[in-house]
Amino acid sequence: MTRRILLFPGQGSQYVGMGKKLAESSAPAKALLEKANAVLGFDLGEILFNGPEDRLTRTDITQPAIFTVSMMAMEAVNQEGIGYDFVAGHSLGEYSALCAAGAFSFEDGLATVRLRGQLMAQAGDKSPGSMAAILGLETEKLESILKDAAQAGVVVAANYNSPSQIVISGSVAGVKAAAQLAESAGAKKVVMLAVSGAFHSPLMEFAVPGLKAGLAKIPITAPKVPLISNVEAKPVTDAEAIRALLLRQLTSPVRWVESMRAALGLDAKEALEVGPGKVLMGLARGISRDMKVTPVENPEDLKGKAV
Repeated sequence: MTRRILLFPGQGSQYVGMGKKLAESSAPAKALLEKANAVLGFDLGEILFNGPEDRLTRTDITQPAIFTVSMMAMEAVNQEGIGYDFVAGHSLGEYSALCAAGAFSFEDGLATVRLRGQLMAQAGDKSPGSMAAILGLETEKLESILKDAAQAGVVVAANYNSPSQIVISGSVAGVKAAAQLAESAGAKKVVMLAVSGAFHSPLMEFAVPGLKAGLAKIPITAPKVPLISNVEAKPVTDAEAIRALLLRQLTSPVRWVESMRAALGLDAKEALEVGPGKVLMGLARGISRDMKVTPVENPEDLKGKAV
């Protein structure tokens, strides 16, 4: 029997205007946004709906913004009584996935992702880094290139997004060297990313103690369905294991391809992408046509979905 997985997007899915329709059409979603404003101590809705874009794209704002809009969209899933068997989230989205599955409260999740965003921004200031998306190069070839480029500076694979898209991360010199080698090796495209740090790389080590302290402060319970984790690409339900994985995730690659293949291996062939944008639907098409992903950003997106 086909099973369902809920997928939650990460940084890069944000856009000015996200969540506005939800707040206008759903009382529970609006209440959640008001709760977010209270927790954060500033008007998140104003930034979501009106920008400016350069403020919304700041890591310390983007992370609580995407988490909040994802949980607003989750209210629509809950209201419709849609059932699901697994959850997964891309990087930041892992916090949304765990909150949706009841592992921690919205308030605790929001405070933690706010802290995470602040710490990651600080790590970027302390150890300036860069990221680039490498398109159309075999994984093995790119991993060999990364070893060669490491002579110039720190550079690692940060996101295994699809078989044809891997994001690399590290020092400015390391990423630049790897990008040049990738182009020479026949990569179809190399896209430098507008980010404030080298996410999912050793340069995020500065953020680890602060996030460890933050995670230690919040109660985490077993989620009601398994999380397929970024770090290990396999289902997990143990609360303390989840706490440890969220910390490891800061400096470890997002193994999204393996995670989605693990979901398919568990017969999770139907997915809802809960939150802003359609990034994960696009990645899923590049991983396997066996998984059908439906973006859910507004209540009407769920019409016709079986419980």
